Amino acid sequence: MGQTLLRLCREEGSGCQAVAAVARTVVNRVVDGVPYFTASELARVPAFDVAIDFSLPDGFDAVLALCRARGAALVSGTTGLNAAQQAALDAAASAIPVVWASNFSLGVAVLHALVERAAAMLPGWACDIVEAHHVHKRDAPSGTALTLGAAAQAGGADPRYASIRAGDIIGEHLVQFTGTGERIELVHRASNRDIFARGALHAAQRLHGRPPGRYRLGELL
Repeated sequence: MGQTLLRLCREEGSGCQAVAAVARTVVNRVVDGVPYFTASELARVPAFDVAIDFSLPDGFDAVLALCRARGAALVSGTTGLNAAQQAALDAAASAIPVVWASNFSLGVAVLHALVERAAAMLPGWACDIVEAHHVHKRDAPSGTALTLGAAAQAGGADPRYASIRAGDIIGEHLVQFTGTGERIELVHRASNRDIFARGALHAAQRLHGRPPGRYRLGELL
């Protein structure tokens, strides 16, 4: 994800400029004009407007602390955060603008809204969420399926889950509402992983300059 973000930032008209990259290990200090730092060197990172974080839970705390110290916004797609880290995000939102999402696809953000609306308008209908990913994905249901389930619950539904792990599927999510004699299917299919990085860059641009708060991706469309 980091390499994709850097590549997309170099595209003409991206609207974003990468001022630093943070990696587990650093072989070359500067690559394509972007200085690289290790996680232990965060204090040396030059000034920035927004940090985009797709790391691991054990690296999340330091990035959040840096953003608070710099007064910079944070866009995070790091999954597996524990309750204390989610609480730290909420606390940071009193000082800086933050957005966290398990999936930065703009289409999935729209799907969340559609699922919640459909659940609210179809009381008593069964709700099933089926997600499919490549064989190497370990967690099931996926984080995206669970957030779609949360949207369904917010609308009053009681979702059930099913997971498929096959081939090289990037990501597919089906939310099905079934009533007597009819059903509705809402589907999102990802065919290119760039969509997640593009969504994060979109969120970064929309988050910059906003007042402190914890935002949802759907609010930044």
